[in-house]
Amino acid sequence: MIDSATARFFAFWLAVLACFYCCGCRPSALPSTTQPLASTDSKSGQPTHFQFRDAATELGVTAIYRNGRELENYAILESLGGGVGLFDYDLDGWIDAFFPGGGTFTSSKTIEGRKSTFFRNHGSGHLKSVFVEIGALAGVAEAPFYSHGCAAADFDNDGFPDLLLTGYGGLQLFKNQGDGTFLELHATAGLLDNAWSSSAGWGDLNGDGSLDLYVAHYVNWSFEHNPVCNADGGRRDVCPPRAFDGLTDIIYYSNADGTFRDATREAGLKPGGKGLGVLMADVDLDRDLDIYVANDTTENFLYLNNGSGRFEESALQNGVAVDQEGMPNGSMGVSIADFDGDGLPDIWVTNFEKETFALYRNEGHGQFIHASRESGVTAIGSLFVGFGTAAGDLDLDGDEDIVVANGHVVYFPSQGTDRQLPILLENLTKGQFRRALLPPDTYFSTPHLARGLALGDIDNDGDLDIVVSHTNEPAAVVLNETPRHEKSSRPQVDGNHWVGLKLIGTQCNRSAIGARVVLHTTRGDQSRQVSGGGSYLSQGDIRMVFGIPAGATVTGATVVWPTGPDQVINDLQVDHMTVVVEQGLIATQAAVAADSGKP
Repeated sequence: MIDSATARFFAFWLAVLACFYCCGCRPSALPSTTQPLASTDSKSGQPTHFQFRDAATELGVTAIYRNGRELENYAILESLGGGVGLFDYDLDGWIDAFFPGGGTFTSSKTIEGRKSTFFRNHGSGHLKSVFVEIGALAGVAEAPFYSHGCAAADFDNDGFPDLLLTGYGGLQLFKNQGDGTFLELHATAGLLDNAWSSSAGWGDLNGDGSLDLYVAHYVNWSFEHNPVCNADGGRRDVCPPRAFDGLTDIIYYSNADGTFRDATREAGLKPGGKGLGVLMADVDLDRDLDIYVANDTTENFLYLNNGSGRFEESALQNGVAVDQEGMPNGSMGVSIADFDGDGLPDIWVTNFEKETFALYRNEGHGQFIHASRESGVTAIGSLFVGFGTAAGDLDLDGDEDIVVANGHVVYFPSQGTDRQLPILLENLTKGQFRRALLPPDTYFSTPHLARGLALGDIDNDGDLDIVVSHTNEPAAVVLNETPRHEKSSRPQVDGNHWVGLKLIGTQCNRSAIGARVVLHTTRGDQSRQVSGGGSYLSQGDIRMVFGIPAGATVTGATVVWPTGPDQVINDLQVDHMTVVVEQGLIATQAAVAADSGKP
């Protein structure tokens, strides 16, 4: 029997250990995260039905994010990496791809930016040389600071998506002029933030029809405050985030004339935080945008909107601030989806190693519970350092799967390497997940130093492809070639299908951020939102893709606009992208590659 003094001794050291992990003194990856994996499912032992192929080289995408690591400054600035932006800048119906370039250092400790790259998708329908690099021609290549993330949306409601670039030392705002070029005007627009920014998101926060901007800030680092930290064995390494104070995020509200004002105090933001991921979505389904922020080693934020752009931070009482043990995590990436099909949007967050990736299940009225264990997420283990992430129906079976980009942040992990395998979590049914293990020598069986990730239908064939930014290695464009048959041993006469929706706002913002769609089928309803931000440092395609499993019939859809009445669509064509203008035109476009021979 343990006496009271001994019990107090053990309680003290357990508390110390808990503080060690939650404050960012991060353990490193274990070897098994970098080993090739078999082509069988981890539970059933059956071959996975998913098929993907990295086609970046043959498509002409040659982007590489550089972080200046070769100069061995051991700066935490090197850890964040870069994102990717997928958006149709020229409105030709094909998704283009933007990649921040990162930065480097001089011998005098000066920080310099590296050029961004921007690839126009020519949409030839062939797999070779579809993308052409036009960054300098379009006016988006130059980066005067060390860049990280990007966010695209039509901030001035002129019909053409614009682009924001974040990083260490400032913001860049590229206005799309509609002629294939952009004009940089952050200063004239009033975006004068020069703090270290990571992710950002666009959304109409105060309901005036114009897009506002949330910018997440990381930590107070500089070469004047770059302490020496050591890895196991005494070698110098990158310091953890606990060595630095967090910075307060910033909100810019639109003045509806192309300029913005700092509304951080007006909106009610909480001071501090170490923001890495930002998501704007209607989590409580009251027709206004709420904000979720993934913070690194401090509690995550959930800002609930009162409808007029004033927010109450309520993450702790609403169940999304910490993990199942009540500890804050090293959170990076974030996504939203109705994983269990109950009509309520759930929140997904990637975390640091020795921490469980978090699936917060929506219980209604903005209340969540940590459901990683019961959903099967914890079965993947806690060896990964998760960054970019997104949810989408990758096999078109009627529910949303999850993909995660992983990679370490230090020079010398105590075990294993800094490169880690990506993760694909298959949604089996109603939010029950299982890791899909693909064959050797494929993208998902090769370790990477990955950061930003975005989903979009690159080749317009009706399924979601994956684009990933790596640090100091070429980006990946992973084409989805999953056969469209039902996951069953029974042969199917007909396979899975899809329905695509592109929303255009007229009363609300042109990008329709904040709008929600409920697709009605004979197998039940599916819900999606057009959200702002999401993933990590990245922008995914805002077009919606719904999977229709074999045998199901689409009966219609309801568009819930942020303002105005709902819009009911009774006739939706399967295997088509439908363009829906708010309370106006509905037009359809067939998939360009629908008859390309895909099974």
